[in-house]
Amino acid sequence: MSYTTKRTSLNEAHRNLGAKMVDFAGWDMPVQYEGPIPEHMAVRTAAGIFDVSHMGEITVTGHDALALIQKLTSNDASKLADGQAQYTGLLYPEATFVDDILVHRFNDTDYFLCVNAANTDKDFDYIRSNTNGMDVDVQNVSSQYAQIAVQGPKAKDILQQLTDTPLADIKYYWFARGNVLGVPSIIAHTGYTGEDGFEVYCPPEEAPKIWNALLETGREEGIKPAGLAARNTLRLEAKMALYGNDIDNTTTVLEADLGWICKINKGEFMGRDVLANQKEHGTARKLIGFEVLDRAPVRDHYPIVMGGKEIGVVTSGSPAPYLKKNIGMAYLPTESSSVGTEFSVVVRGREVPAKVVQTPFYKRAK
Repeated sequence: MSYTTKRTSLNEAHRNLGAKMVDFAGWDMPVQYEGPIPEHMAVRTAAGIFDVSHMGEITVTGHDALALIQKLTSNDASKLADGQAQYTGLLYPEATFVDDILVHRFNDTDYFLCVNAANTDKDFDYIRSNTNGMDVDVQNVSSQYAQIAVQGPKAKDILQQLTDTPLADIKYYWFARGNVLGVPSIIAHTGYTGEDGFEVYCPPEEAPKIWNALLETGREEGIKPAGLAARNTLRLEAKMALYGNDIDNTTTVLEADLGWICKINKGEFMGRDVLANQKEHGTARKLIGFEVLDRAPVRDHYPIVMGGKEIGVVTSGSPAPYLKKNIGMAYLPTESSSVGTEFSVVVRGREVPAKVVQTPFYKRAK
């Protein structure tokens, strides 16, 4: 590990648990503990706990806070009530992604953004560069927060034992300020696994206490610490996009099949004209989910061919532990993107059959 690699305040806890550590976006992070499959299955059937303290946090405050967020993002933040969060695209003028982020509204002059680890500095600089003439203050507060995600069908009951905040009252994609083990925290009913669960933002120095208590409290319920590998397969089963793989500065919101976060009628915003044109005339390509009709798993960047011609590459591909099949995502020409369309993925020189399927691959029972 290089001396420049950053460590979360839970680094020692991961090492004490025997985690295999890797460099991820400049952070020394656990990729697995017991193994990706048991960790994945724990989240689907009981609960898993993730250190996501590498994620970035940015505050946007002031009279023009909402106006700035509306200008830079694809979703309609004016629809948010106090204590509500939304998933959205932070966009360039070309309607492509600077990042995909979560916007949390405390009130009409105070917003809290959660951004991807690798993009924190870029996002901060981009947001600040668009504040000319606006009464707004933008701060990178990432160093003030650790973030622990508790995900799975038993997550709420486990976390509830550590807080007086009634978690049943926090609706999905809402949040509240509350104490966890007496530690002032932001408790958000959000996640990146396709399961129910919560994300707790707390001071870094208090994170080990909360982490250890969650593991101890959830032990009999089957909670497991989970690493980046399980997080990746969980979000893929739920067809949640990964920045740098499935979305980036070359892909638009509509190409990424994220029309539900594209509110054309909210007024002017970055990339609106491009998206309005794509909405009217369609896109040349679309992000689809596919299932492999073979036992061979496909991986990121494998070529996709149809009729002897390369028509795309796998953006995310992996075995799906809960679904017990091999799945992936890719951009295909729109005319070849309908459910049931068959194509091949080139796996080590061999063409493996696959077909476009309905997504998300996995949807939890409500």
